[in-house]
Amino acid sequence: MRDPLAEPSDLIRSVSRALRVLESVGRAPRGLTVKQIARRCELTVATTYHLVRTLAYEGYVIRREDGTYIVGLEVADRYRELVAAFRGSPAIGENLRRTALETGWSHYLGRFVGGQVAITAVAEGNRSPHLEELVPGFDEGAHATALGKALLATLTAEQRHRYLRDYGMRPFTSATLTSPEAFEADLAAGERRGMQLEMGQYRQGVACAAVLISPDKEMERRTVLACALPASEMMTTARVVRTKLLAVARTLADCLAAES
Repeated sequence: MRDPLAEPSDLIRSVSRALRVLESVGRAPRGLTVKQIARRCELTVATTYHLVRTLAYEGYVIRREDGTYIVGLEVADRYRELVAAFRGSPAIGENLRRTALETGWSHYLGRFVGGQVAITAVAEGNRSPHLEELVPGFDEGAHATALGKALLATLTAEQRHRYLRDYGMRPFTSATLTSPEAFEADLAAGERRGMQLEMGQYRQGVACAAVLISPDKEMERRTVLACALPASEMMTTARVVRTKLLAVARTLADCLAAES
């Protein structure tokens, strides 16, 4: 989400346009022609042609035989670098994987990145429903996930209100909370419970629980641990989930402290 008021005075327009082209191509898995890209990015065909040629040369887009362009492999390389940077030390990744293997539940780490709630590491469990979009870098639906709730709970009420206003409260399911008042009440219930919880608010039939690993004065150093499992299983094992999450969170807190 770009804030027009935050646009820097020294913005390099050609770089900004190239990124817009790359975003448009990325949103079109079947590929786009230069004219289609130009229309979507509101650019001239001549300007778009030069930008696409440059991106193709650098490997960020690929021209197919039918003249359309798709995302290039360099984008995948940058994503792998992002995942590695987010993941942290090998000890953190190993603990996350071991926990997912022992419990069968998928586990996630999350923190604020650029002021936005984001998933930073994932270890999938074989008993959890597969949530294909919940990968490192996912930064949507903070109001509908336990991971997002646990991070937003560390903010002041005013900061939360501003966050929800800026990013919205999209109704992912009929159970999604879509009003700030309901959200505040839910966070309060999570504080009393000792973990933040959502039942079918992000994906029907799936539940998620989360606890804070490391509080910190600096917002972007706060980290949370979450796990996902079938909603029916959460209803009977919530206390077990909380006990396990808190134990693993203490171990991960030691790992993070060692990193620092």
